[in-house]
Amino acid sequence: MTTSLTSTKPLGRRGVLARMGSLGKATLITLLVVFTGFPVYWMLGTSLGTEQSLYRDGQPLLPEFANIGQWGTFLSEVPILRWLGNSFVIAAGTTVLSLVLATMAAYALSRYRFRGRGVAGFIFFSTQMLPEALIIVPLYAIFAGAGLLNSHWGLVLADTAFVMPVSMFIIKSGIDKIPYEIEESARIDGCSRLRMLFTIVLPLIRPSIAAAAVIAFFDGWNEFMFANTFISDSNLWPAPVGLASFLGQFYTPMNVVMLCALLFALPAIIFFLWAQRGIVSGLTAGSVKG
Repeated sequence: MTTSLTSTKPLGRRGVLARMGSLGKATLITLLVVFTGFPVYWMLGTSLGTEQSLYRDGQPLLPEFANIGQWGTFLSEVPILRWLGNSFVIAAGTTVLSLVLATMAAYALSRYRFRGRGVAGFIFFSTQMLPEALIIVPLYAIFAGAGLLNSHWGLVLADTAFVMPVSMFIIKSGIDKIPYEIEESARIDGCSRLRMLFTIVLPLIRPSIAAAAVIAFFDGWNEFMFANTFISDSNLWPAPVGLASFLGQFYTPMNVVMLCALLFALPAIIFFLWAQRGIVSGLTAGSVKG
Protein backbone atom coordinates (compact mmCIF):
# COMPACT_ATOMS: atom_id res chain seq x y z
CA MET A 1 0.00 0.00 0.00
CA THR A 2 1.34 3.40 -1.00
CA THR A 3 0.44 6.42 1.10
CA SER A 4 0.89 9.89 -0.36
CA LEU A 5 1.55 12.66 2.09
CA THR A 6 0.99 16.28 1.17
CA SER A 7 3.53 18.57 2.72
CA THR A 8 2.71 22.18 3.36
CA LYS A 9 5.47 24.50 2.32
CA PRO A 10 6.23 27.32 4.70
CA LEU A 11 5.20 30.72 3.51
CA GLY A 12 7.94 32.92 2.21
CA ARG A 13 8.53 36.48 3.28
CA ARG A 14 6.30 37.85 0.52
CA GLY A 15 3.51 35.47 1.46
CA VAL A 16 3.65 36.50 5.09
CA LEU A 17 3.61 40.18 4.15
CA ALA A 18 0.68 39.61 1.78
CA ARG A 19 -1.33 37.86 4.48
CA MET A 20 -0.51 40.56 7.00
CA GLY A 21 -1.58 43.19 4.50
CA SER A 22 -4.88 41.39 3.85
CA LEU A 23 -5.48 41.01 7.58
CA GLY A 24 -4.75 44.70 8.12
CA LYS A 25 -7.17 45.75 5.38
CA ALA A 26 -9.90 43.48 6.76
CA THR A 27 -9.35 44.90 10.26
CA LEU A 28 -9.45 48.49 8.99
CA ILE A 29 -12.63 47.87 7.00
CA THR A 30 -14.25 46.20 10.03
CA LEU A 31 -13.37 49.16 12.26
CA LEU A 32 -14.73 51.64 9.70
CA VAL A 33 -18.00 49.69 9.43
CA VAL A 34 -18.34 49.56 13.22
CA PHE A 35 -17.58 53.26 13.69
CA THR A 36 -19.91 54.40 10.90
CA GLY A 37 -22.71 52.00 11.78
CA PHE A 38 -22.64 52.49 15.54
CA PRO A 39 -24.65 55.78 15.52
CA VAL A 40 -27.43 54.04 13.60
CA TYR A 41 -27.27 51.11 16.03
CA TRP A 42 -27.46 53.50 18.99
CA MET A 43 -30.45 55.31 17.49
CA LEU A 44 -32.18 51.95 17.12
CA GLY A 45 -31.44 51.03 20.74
CA THR A 46 -32.60 54.41 22.03
CA SER A 47 -35.84 54.25 20.04
CA LEU A 48 -36.59 50.87 21.64
CA GLY A 49 -35.81 52.06 25.16
CA THR A 50 -38.35 53.21 27.71
CA GLU A 51 -38.19 56.46 29.64
CA GLN A 52 -37.24 54.51 32.77
CA SER A 53 -34.30 52.79 31.06
CA LEU A 54 -33.12 55.99 29.37
CA TYR A 55 -33.35 58.46 32.25
CA ARG A 56 -32.98 56.34 35.40
CA ASP A 57 -31.34 52.97 34.75
CA GLY A 58 -29.20 53.97 31.76
CA GLN A 59 -29.61 52.73 28.22
CA PRO A 60 -28.65 49.04 27.79
CA LEU A 61 -26.05 48.13 25.19
CA LEU A 62 -28.36 45.66 23.43
CA PRO A 63 -31.63 46.96 21.92
CA GLU A 64 -34.76 45.92 23.80
CA PHE A 65 -36.74 44.47 20.90
CA ALA A 66 -39.51 43.50 23.32
CA ASN A 67 -40.52 47.18 23.31
CA ILE A 68 -40.94 47.39 19.54
CA GLY A 69 -44.68 47.77 20.05
CA GLN A 70 -44.16 51.31 21.30
CA TRP A 71 -43.14 52.32 17.78
CA GLY A 72 -46.78 52.07 16.72
CA THR A 73 -47.78 54.33 19.58
CA PHE A 74 -45.14 56.89 18.67
CA LEU A 75 -46.10 56.90 14.99
CA SER A 76 -49.77 57.36 15.84
CA GLU A 77 -49.02 60.35 18.05
CA VAL A 78 -46.32 62.05 15.97
CA PRO A 79 -46.92 63.10 12.32
CA ILE A 80 -43.41 62.04 11.29
CA LEU A 81 -44.64 60.37 8.09
CA ARG A 82 -46.26 63.62 6.99
CA TRP A 83 -43.07 65.52 7.78
CA LEU A 84 -41.03 62.99 5.82
CA GLY A 85 -43.38 63.46 2.88
CA ASN A 86 -42.86 67.22 3.08
CA SER A 87 -39.08 66.72 3.14
CA PHE A 88 -39.29 64.45 0.11
CA VAL A 89 -41.28 67.04 -1.84
CA ILE A 90 -38.72 69.74 -1.01
CA ALA A 91 -35.73 67.50 -1.74
CA ALA A 92 -37.16 66.13 -4.99
CA GLY A 93 -38.16 69.59 -6.22
CA THR A 94 -34.76 71.02 -5.35
CA THR A 95 -32.97 68.15 -7.09
CA VAL A 96 -34.98 68.31 -10.31
CA LEU A 97 -35.00 72.10 -10.63
CA SER A 98 -31.33 72.54 -9.77
CA LEU A 99 -30.24 69.77 -12.17
CA VAL A 100 -32.23 71.26 -15.05
CA LEU A 101 -30.94 74.79 -14.51
CA ALA A 102 -27.40 73.65 -13.70
CA THR A 103 -27.19 71.47 -16.82
CA MET A 104 -28.27 74.28 -19.10
CA ALA A 105 -25.90 76.78 -17.48
CA ALA A 106 -23.01 74.30 -17.45
CA TYR A 107 -23.42 73.46 -21.13
CA ALA A 108 -23.57 77.15 -22.06
CA LEU A 109 -20.44 78.02 -20.08
CA SER A 110 -18.58 74.97 -21.38
CA ARG A 111 -19.44 75.02 -25.08
CA TYR A 112 -20.36 78.60 -25.98
CA ARG A 113 -17.91 81.46 -26.29
CA PHE A 114 -19.55 84.80 -25.49
CA ARG A 115 -18.60 88.09 -23.92
CA GLY A 116 -18.93 88.02 -20.16
CA ARG A 117 -18.59 84.25 -19.83
CA GLY A 118 -15.92 84.59 -17.13
CA VAL A 119 -17.98 87.20 -15.29
CA ALA A 120 -21.01 84.90 -15.34
CA GLY A 121 -18.95 82.05 -13.88
CA PHE A 122 -17.61 84.37 -11.16
CA ILE A 123 -21.15 85.48 -10.27
CA PHE A 124 -22.21 81.86 -9.89
CA PHE A 125 -19.18 81.24 -7.71
CA SER A 126 -19.74 84.36 -5.58
CA THR A 127 -23.20 83.16 -4.53
CA GLN A 128 -21.47 80.61 -2.28
CA MET A 129 -19.86 83.42 -0.28
CA LEU A 130 -23.18 84.52 1.23
CA PRO A 131 -24.36 82.52 4.27
CA GLU A 132 -28.04 81.72 4.54
CA ALA A 133 -28.40 83.64 7.80
CA LEU A 134 -27.24 86.84 6.10
CA ILE A 135 -30.05 86.95 3.53
CA ILE A 136 -32.86 85.28 5.44
CA VAL A 137 -34.48 88.60 6.46
CA PRO A 138 -34.59 90.20 2.97
CA LEU A 139 -35.57 86.84 1.51
CA TYR A 140 -38.46 86.65 3.98
CA ALA A 141 -39.68 90.07 2.80
CA ILE A 142 -39.46 88.97 -0.85
CA PHE A 143 -41.32 85.72 -0.18
CA ALA A 144 -43.99 87.53 1.82
CA GLY A 145 -44.64 89.88 -1.09
CA ALA A 146 -44.68 86.98 -3.58
CA GLY A 147 -47.02 84.86 -1.45
CA LEU A 148 -44.45 82.08 -1.02
CA LEU A 149 -44.60 81.82 2.77
CA ASN A 150 -46.04 78.53 4.08
CA SER A 151 -45.25 77.00 0.69
CA HIS A 152 -42.96 74.13 -0.22
CA TRP A 153 -42.26 75.77 -3.58
CA GLY A 154 -40.75 78.75 -1.81
CA LEU A 155 -38.32 76.43 -0.03
CA VAL A 156 -37.53 74.69 -3.32
CA LEU A 157 -36.65 78.04 -4.92
CA ALA A 158 -34.52 79.11 -1.94
CA ASP A 159 -32.61 75.83 -1.79
CA THR A 160 -32.15 75.75 -5.56
CA ALA A 161 -30.63 79.23 -5.50
CA PHE A 162 -27.92 77.98 -3.13
CA VAL A 163 -27.21 74.52 -4.52
CA MET A 164 -27.58 75.19 -8.28
CA PRO A 165 -24.17 76.94 -8.67
CA VAL A 166 -22.43 74.01 -6.99
CA SER A 167 -24.25 71.54 -9.24
CA MET A 168 -23.40 73.70 -12.26
CA PHE A 169 -19.65 73.59 -11.61
CA ILE A 170 -19.77 69.81 -11.03
CA ILE A 171 -21.64 69.21 -14.29
CA LYS A 172 -19.46 71.69 -16.19
CA SER A 173 -16.32 69.80 -15.17
CA GLY A 174 -17.84 66.67 -16.69
CA ILE A 175 -18.82 68.40 -19.94
CA ASP A 176 -15.34 69.93 -20.29
CA LYS A 177 -13.83 66.43 -20.44
CA ILE A 178 -15.99 65.33 -23.40
CA PRO A 179 -14.14 65.64 -26.73
CA TYR A 180 -15.79 68.30 -28.84
CA GLU A 181 -15.36 66.10 -31.94
CA ILE A 182 -18.20 63.86 -30.71
CA GLU A 183 -20.62 66.77 -30.85
CA GLU A 184 -19.28 67.95 -34.20
CA SER A 185 -20.01 64.51 -35.68
CA ALA A 186 -23.56 64.69 -34.33
CA ARG A 187 -24.06 68.19 -35.76
CA ILE A 188 -22.90 67.00 -39.17
CA ASP A 189 -25.60 64.32 -38.98
CA GLY A 190 -28.19 67.04 -38.37
CA CYS A 191 -28.56 66.74 -34.61
CA SER A 192 -29.82 69.87 -32.88
CA ARG A 193 -28.11 71.38 -29.84
CA LEU A 194 -30.90 70.37 -27.45
CA ARG A 195 -31.11 66.84 -28.78
CA MET A 196 -27.34 66.53 -28.70
CA LEU A 197 -27.34 67.61 -25.06
CA PHE A 198 -29.89 65.01 -23.96
CA THR A 199 -28.87 62.10 -26.18
CA ILE A 200 -25.09 62.43 -26.30
CA VAL A 201 -23.72 64.70 -23.59
CA LEU A 202 -25.87 63.70 -20.60
CA PRO A 203 -25.23 59.93 -20.90
CA LEU A 204 -21.49 60.62 -20.94
CA ILE A 205 -21.54 62.76 -17.78
CA ARG A 206 -23.64 60.38 -15.70
CA PRO A 207 -21.18 60.45 -12.76
CA SER A 208 -21.30 64.26 -12.64
CA ILE A 209 -25.11 64.24 -12.80
CA ALA A 210 -25.30 61.67 -10.01
CA ALA A 211 -22.87 63.62 -7.81
CA ALA A 212 -24.81 66.85 -8.34
CA ALA A 213 -28.08 65.04 -7.62
CA VAL A 214 -26.74 63.74 -4.31
CA ILE A 215 -25.65 67.22 -3.21
CA ALA A 216 -28.95 68.81 -4.26
CA PHE A 217 -31.05 66.09 -2.64
CA PHE A 218 -29.23 66.30 0.67
CA ASP A 219 -29.49 70.09 0.64
CA GLY A 220 -33.26 69.90 0.25
CA TRP A 221 -33.63 66.90 2.55
CA ASN A 222 -31.77 68.62 5.41
CA GLU A 223 -33.59 71.93 4.96
CA PHE A 224 -34.05 73.61 8.34
CA MET A 225 -33.23 77.33 8.49
CA PHE A 226 -35.49 78.55 5.69
CA ALA A 227 -38.26 76.13 6.68
CA ASN A 228 -38.09 77.16 10.32
CA THR A 229 -38.48 80.80 9.27
CA PHE A 230 -40.86 80.62 6.31
CA ILE A 231 -43.17 77.79 7.44
CA SER A 232 -45.46 78.42 10.40
CA ASP A 233 -48.01 75.67 9.68
CA SER A 234 -46.88 72.50 11.48
CA ASN A 235 -48.57 70.35 8.82
CA LEU A 236 -46.12 71.76 6.25
CA TRP A 237 -43.00 71.32 8.34
CA PRO A 238 -40.19 69.20 6.90
CA ALA A 239 -38.74 66.52 9.14
CA PRO A 240 -35.78 68.56 10.54
CA VAL A 241 -38.11 71.27 11.81
CA GLY A 242 -40.47 68.65 13.22
CA LEU A 243 -37.61 66.93 15.03
CA ALA A 244 -36.44 70.25 16.48
CA SER A 245 -39.92 70.85 17.91
CA PHE A 246 -39.42 67.93 20.34
CA LEU A 247 -36.54 69.65 22.10
CA GLY A 248 -37.91 71.17 25.28
CA GLN A 249 -36.42 73.15 28.13
CA PHE A 250 -37.18 70.56 30.80
CA TYR A 251 -38.02 67.36 28.92
CA THR A 252 -37.15 65.74 25.59
CA PRO A 253 -38.61 62.33 24.61
CA MET A 254 -35.35 60.82 23.36
CA ASN A 255 -36.92 57.51 22.29
CA VAL A 256 -39.40 59.36 20.07
CA VAL A 257 -36.70 61.67 18.71
CA MET A 258 -34.38 58.77 17.88
CA LEU A 259 -37.14 56.80 16.14
CA CYS A 260 -37.96 59.83 14.00
CA ALA A 261 -34.26 60.44 13.35
CA LEU A 262 -33.85 56.81 12.26
CA LEU A 263 -36.77 57.11 9.85
CA PHE A 264 -35.35 60.41 8.62
CA ALA A 265 -31.92 58.91 7.91
CA LEU A 266 -33.07 55.81 6.02
CA PRO A 267 -34.40 57.54 2.84
CA ALA A 268 -31.19 59.58 2.53
CA ILE A 269 -29.08 56.43 2.84
CA ILE A 270 -31.19 54.62 0.25
CA PHE A 271 -30.98 57.53 -2.18
CA PHE A 272 -27.21 57.75 -1.77
CA LEU A 273 -26.78 54.03 -2.43
CA TRP A 274 -28.97 54.31 -5.52
CA ALA A 275 -27.11 57.35 -6.84
CA GLN A 276 -23.76 55.73 -6.07
CA ARG A 277 -24.57 53.01 -8.59
CA GLY A 278 -24.94 55.71 -11.23
CA ILE A 279 -21.59 57.22 -10.27
CA VAL A 280 -19.78 53.88 -10.41
CA SER A 281 -21.44 52.70 -13.62
CA GLY A 282 -20.74 56.04 -15.28
CA LEU A 283 -17.09 55.93 -14.28
CA THR A 284 -16.61 52.38 -15.59
CA ALA A 285 -18.41 53.01 -18.87
CA GLY A 286 -16.35 54.60 -21.62
CA SER A 287 -17.49 57.08 -24.19
CA VAL A 288 -15.42 55.35 -26.87
CA LYS A 289 -15.28 51.62 -27.31
CA GLY A 290 -12.48 50.14 -29.30
